[in-house]
Parts: sequence; structure tokens; C-alpha cells
Amino acid sequence: MKLNYLFPHPYKRIGLMLLIPLMIAGWFIINFDVEPEFLDFEVPALFVDEIFGEKFMFGLTENNILNEIIGVALIICFLMVAFSKEKQEDELIEKIRLDSLVWATYANYAVLLFSMLFVFGISFFWVMICNMFTILLFFIIRFNWQVRTLNKNMSHEE
Repeated sequence: MKLNYLFPHPYKRIGLMLLIPLMIAGWFIINFDVEPEFLDFEVPALFVDEIFGEKFMFGLTENNILNEIIGVALIICFLMVAFSKEKQEDELIEKIRLDSLVWATYANYAVLLFSMLFVFGISFFWVMICNMFTILLFFIIRFNWQVRTLNKNMSHEE
């Protein structure tokens, strides 16, 4: 079956090679509040509502773009890993992909519901930031687990 919405298989390896260092960098940036001055720019903003600052719509604001660079790169890498073709792409792999995506959606929203009920304040903000990436992370883990299980079962049958 011809799947036009998937990236070519080599994108998976490229995405994985970039994903691990980006996740480590993201964790480091979050935990140590890294903001190099050379990445401070005036950027366009749709909405600005600073805690002790100005509030406006549609304008320019001073921002360190490191978080945005890491966030965009993480999303691209997650998408490359999650939606690259397998070496042997067939209807069974397609079904596993769909089932894993549904499962990841349920798991992602379970985490979100749990967080809404039991996590508050700025901690909830950090959970929401991480929650942007967890659906793809859950999908990648589940999909690869299912494919690996399928491959083990196939090799045992031979």
C-alpha cells in the first residue's frame, strides 16, 4: 500500500540522532534556566501578557529564542521518528501505527487529566509544556514496542 503521508525510512535515523541530544538540551535548559544573550531578539507576538509587565496584542516583544529553537527542533525530530516508513511497510504495520496513535492519544490525555486534578501552579505550566511532546513520545514507544513484539513472534514461528 502506498502511504503518501510518511517520510522516507532514512528520516527515522536522522530524527533519532538529533532527538536524543535535543531532549538532553531541553532538559538542561528547563532545569538550569539557560538563556544566552546572543539569542535575545525582538520577535513578533500575537499576544503578550507578562506577569509584571506589559499586556498587548499584535506587536514586537523582546524574547530569548532558545526555547523556541529547541521546541521546534524537537517537534520536527519527533515527527521524523514517528512518521517515517519502516523498512517493511505493509498493512499490518499500518494497523499497528494507527492503533499506537489512538493508544498514545488516550495515554496523553490521561496524563493531562491527572495533571489537571493533582498538579497546580507553575508546576502545571511545566507539565503542559512537556505534554506538547508526550503524545509523540508515547506513540513512538508504543509503535516500536509493538513492531519489535511482532518481529519476535515472527522469528519464533520460523
